[in-house]
Amino acid sequence: MDLLLAQLFGVLRRVWKYRWIGLSLSWLLGVIALVVAFVVPNRYESSARIYVDTQSILKPLMSGMAVQPNVEQQVTMLSRTLITRPNVEKLVRMADLDLKKQTKVQAEAQIEHLMKTLSISTTGRDNLYTLAYNDPNPEVAKRVVQSLVSIFVESSLGATRKDTASATTFINEQIKAYEAKLEEAEQRLKEFRLRNLEMVAGDGKDATSRLAEMNAQLERAKLELREAENARDAARRQLEGERGRGNDLTTASILQESSIAVSTPEIDARLAELRRSLDGLLQRYTEQHPDVASVRRLIKELEEQKRREMAELRKQALNNPVGAANVGNPVQQELSRMLATAEVQVASLKARVGEYQSRYSAAMSAMRTAPQIEAEAAQLNRDYAIHKKNYEDLVARRESAAISGELDVAAGVADFRLIEPPRVSPRPVAPNRFLLLGAGLLVTLVGGVFAAFAASQLRPVFFEPSELRNKTELPILGVVSRLVSDAEIRRLRVDRIRFIGGSIGLFGMFGLAMLALVVLNARQAVV
Repeated sequence: MDLLLAQLFGVLRRVWKYRWIGLSLSWLLGVIALVVAFVVPNRYESSARIYVDTQSILKPLMSGMAVQPNVEQQVTMLSRTLITRPNVEKLVRMADLDLKKQTKVQAEAQIEHLMKTLSISTTGRDNLYTLAYNDPNPEVAKRVVQSLVSIFVESSLGATRKDTASATTFINEQIKAYEAKLEEAEQRLKEFRLRNLEMVAGDGKDATSRLAEMNAQLERAKLELREAENARDAARRQLEGERGRGNDLTTASILQESSIAVSTPEIDARLAELRRSLDGLLQRYTEQHPDVASVRRLIKELEEQKRREMAELRKQALNNPVGAANVGNPVQQELSRMLATAEVQVASLKARVGEYQSRYSAAMSAMRTAPQIEAEAAQLNRDYAIHKKNYEDLVARRESAAISGELDVAAGVADFRLIEPPRVSPRPVAPNRFLLLGAGLLVTLVGGVFAAFAASQLRPVFFEPSELRNKTELPILGVVSRLVSDAEIRRLRVDRIRFIGGSIGLFGMFGLAMLALVVLNARQAVV
């Protein structure tokens, strides 16, 4: 510890030896600091405050029909990206900063300076933004802030409208593309259906389901045919029995009437039943349907049979009066009608069974190609459904975008309210001359001490033999004492007084400068 203190005292004694060099440099630095503190021009700040109102009564009303953008996020991003080179170049023209003749280098320097000094700050809530700029000329600062406010509002509106137009253009292009895809899918689906008319069903069932349904219809038709045949056979047996009993009856009056007119009630009943069945079939099928053609063929055959039987009955009525009497038997006529109805039903069911059998056979033969056709149909329907859904969604989004654009025009993206118009502070905001003087005083003191220390290191002086021995690493043989005279003592005392006076003068100079600043500020406040 003693060694450290000794070294410290040694350094201070060497610095003290070169004190005048340090004091001289301090005075030089002090004068320069004072000049700089008073010569630096004042800078005046102009600022404006804008409130962005993102609420609108139309937006809640149009919720679900129009796209609701995040306006607050858009405004925040705009405030962060507003100070860009294109906007600053526009601001230079709007604020008439390009009226002075400038070289290209000076213009670039001016733009860089504006980009660094312009500021847009927010309070973090309530969408309140502060735009500020400082310049030596207060009028220039005010014009710059006014131009910045205009650019801020115009950029927000222009960006939103540009986004809406870009979105609409993109959606229209996508709609055209999907419309072409949809038309192509419809054409492929139409061609596929035309190629496979007999295989493609409109009920949505696959080939296996249709085959099972045809088999069930065929079995049901066979069962109905057997029932109808049994009913027909029973009616025929009853009619034959009734005819056998009627051979023993003789009625001359009926024979006389029969010679005049004969009838075929069995055939007439069958014809009536076939015509009713034909009417029912025509309501469900076309003329080319197999059931319709079969019934028409039966009607034609029965009409021919009726003509032959009527001729035969007239001949029998003349030759066999007893047999003719049976024509007018009501029981026999009823049984004849029943038999005719059963015959018609059997014929119809036979045609139905034949048709179902042919359909079932065709379906069985088509089962080999049905899975491939069904897979192709499923793929075509899926592609068509996807393209149709995308097309309809895009059309709906285009309408939503159009409504959103009209909503933005009607209600505005946001309401920009100028809370505080651009104004210039009456007092300069920079530079802080008190701070400059304090920093100048500190630099002056540090510079003087450093100059004295540097001189002591360049031209070292040793005040103790131990320092010399440690520095040179040579033995010290002896020490010669120096006697100080009274004149020398007086000279040293005067030198100290002069140094103290110079130091006090240096501090006094800075003190007077600060006092002058206080007076100047007080006068500006009064004015």
